[in-house]
Formats: sequence, structure tokens, C-alpha cells
Amino acid sequence: MILMRTADARRLAEECLATSHPDRWRHVQGVAERALAVSQSAADDDPVVNAAWLHDVGYAPIAHDSGLHALDGARYLAGLGTDPLVVSLVAFHTGAEYEAEERGLALQLAAVPRPDQRLLDALILSDLTVSPTGEPVAVSARLDEIVARYPAGDPVHRAVLKSRAYLEACCERAQRVVSA
Repeated sequence: MILMRTADARRLAEECLATSHPDRWRHVQGVAERALAVSQSAADDDPVVNAAWLHDVGYAPIAHDSGLHALDGARYLAGLGTDPLVVSLVAFHTGAEYEAEERGLALQLAAVPRPDQRLLDALILSDLTVSPTGEPVAVSARLDEIVARYPAGDPVHRAVLKSRAYLEACCERAQRVVSA
């Protein structure tokens, strides 16, 4: 296992996304900034912050495989020897299990150990409070935007509709921890 510092996670995300997906790269930067505030940790290897930097690497051409970016990113990171906790956070971020079910990939995702829900909640809150181009946004507005961006027959559209209550509950739990 490679001990990944935050600067390493940032560099890897930039290498994977900045050129091929510039809007996604702006989103990732905003999510990482939000994760720093949400995690309330000064550690240079905080798994939530590192996962925030890396949560969308599955969109990168080098990682893209199954079409489920969370799973593709997790597999790519595991292949690099990334901390298994970061890999699991990436694999399960923002309702990935719902999308995996929609895509027929639930068994493949289930092969990745599920992370602690408290950490996953923090990552989900970070992801769902940043717009696709990096600006702060309310959770409900972000979920509405995702549903509107994908056509009704798309697995992402269907997964977000099915997972909305779960995602909102994750964000509420994480926000209570941050506010405490």
C-alpha cells in the first residue's frame, strides 16, 4: 500500500482530469476544498480529503472501463496501491451502489469493502454541495441538477431518483457532525 499525502492525491486527480475533463476538474477542486472543512482534520493523509480529490478519476480515459465511474476509479486506484480506505470511499461515493444496480454491476461493486458510513457521509456531503463547475450549491439543487442533466432512461438519472432519500440522509448526518 502506498501512503498517499493530500498533495499526491491532488496531483493524481489533476493528471487524470484537468485536460480531459476541465469542468470535472473544477468540481473536484471544490469538493476537496469542502472536504477539508467537513472532515475537520489537519492530517496530511486524511482519507476523506484524499477521496474527495480522487472521487471522479474513474471518468479519466486511463481509468474508464465499466461505465460506473466510482467502480472504475476505485479499480484504478487499487491498481496503483492506494490506501484501501480511500479506494472504498471512491467506490461507494454518492450512491454508487444504486447506479451499480442500474448498470448490472452490483456484484463487482460488492467486491470492494464498504467504508465506514460516517466517512462516506462526509464525502457525500462534500460532493453534493459543489456544482459541476466547482461552485457551492445546496444538496437539493445539486440532486435536481444531476437528474435534469441525464435523460430519464439513463442509469444515473434512475439511480439518483432511487437514492435521493439516502443521499439527503447522509448529508444531514454529516452536517450535524460538522455543526456540533
